[in-house]
Parts: sequence; structure tokens; C-alpha cells
Amino acid sequence: MYARKRGKSRSKKPLTKATWIECSSEEVEQLVCKLAKNGYPPAKIGLILRDQYGIPSVRDITGKKILKILKEHNLAPKIPEDLFNLLKRAVILRKHLEVHKKDFHSRRGLEQIENKIRRLAEYYIHKGILPEGWKYDPEKAKLWVQTGG
Repeated sequence: MYARKRGKSRSKKPLTKATWIECSSEEVEQLVCKLAKNGYPPAKIGLILRDQYGIPSVRDITGKKILKILKEHNLAPKIPEDLFNLLKRAVILRKHLEVHKKDFHSRRGLEQIENKIRRLAEYYIHKGILPEGWKYDPEKAKLWVQTGG
């Protein structure tokens, strides 16, 4: 809504299914669980598996996405990752605005981030991922970010 005016930059999926990998699906699931227990979010787990272990796509090997594997092992984050990242940005911006009270550009940015949080929360409540009475509160967001979700 407020961005993406100059194109999108994102990584591309491998063209073919990886047949050169020596890992079985059970080994990949164990790696995903081990990395999740170390505190990594699902997107970071995918990057680590790609860069350090040479696993281009977890879904091609296991037939399941990383988040589904984490849900099966009860390791999924309580708050979805995109919402958590927005909460983290809002907390950092609020801390900035406590020091710089006249920074009106950042104040508008905070309003935009908080509106994104509310819209995304409404979507997740509708999908059943967040509980029915979930509301955005800056103080609760500060606690969630400090505890890591």
C-alpha cells in the first residue's frame, strides 16, 4: 500500500527439483527442528539450510513447508513471522520517537506500520491463526519483542 513502487526484489526458487542432495526427509526435518530450538524463525531456517547445508528447498525434499514441520513438532512461533517483524519495527520506532519528539516523518511511518499491523492481525484473526480478541497494544508488543514472540 505504501511501498513497492519500484519493483520487487526476492530470491527465486530452484528451477528443477534437487536430486543431488544426499539428505533424507527425516534428516532435513531434524535439522529444521534443531534450528528452531536454537531460536531461529522459519525464514532464517530456510536461509541457513540453503547457505550452510546446501538444501535449496525443504518442500521439495520433505513435501512439507518449514512452518508445517514446526507445527507438527510444536515449535511454531505463537505470532506469525511477518506480524512479529512489524511489531519489532513499531517498537524500535516508538523508542526512537521518545528521544526525537519532533521527528514527524517517523511519526507518520509509525502510523503506517501500526495500520499494517492492524490489517494483518485482522486477516490472521479471520484465518484462525490469532485468537478472536487479539488487539494491537504497544506495551504488549514491547513485551513480545523482548521475549522473542
